[in-house]
Amino acid sequence: MRPPHAQTIRIAAALIDDGSGRILLVRKAGTEHFMQAGGKIEAGETALAALRRELHEEIGLDVHEQMPRYLGRFVAEAANEPGCLVEAELFHVRTSHEPLARAEIAEATWLDLHSAATLLLAPLTKDHVLPLALTL
Repeated sequence: MRPPHAQTIRIAAALIDDGSGRILLVRKAGTEHFMQAGGKIEAGETALAALRRELHEEIGLDVHEQMPRYLGRFVAEAANEPGCLVEAELFHVRTSHEPLARAEIAEATWLDLHSAATLLLAPLTKDHVLPLALTL
């Protein structure tokens, strides 16, 4: 249920899979929830440009413009900002890139979908990303 006066944070995020049934999840420093790599869309920035910037900054992944496939816009409670919502422009990226936990990322890991479902997940990941990952 949407809080009546919730602030909305616009982000670009990636459902990253390796084509072998694993997805990449990250956990930010000082937080407990695992989620997709990505981040806030800055003023004047497209969602794709934000995604490319964030993936490079957070996990060292360079994304070519043709690589991501747009999956849609999804809204969920923010995992780390109480009373806020995230409005995510979600993209699919398939890669075998070995992530480097950089910037604010404390942990970046490849997991099969069953193992991922056992973690403490951000609402966006739990409610939207994992169900989508099952269809890839």
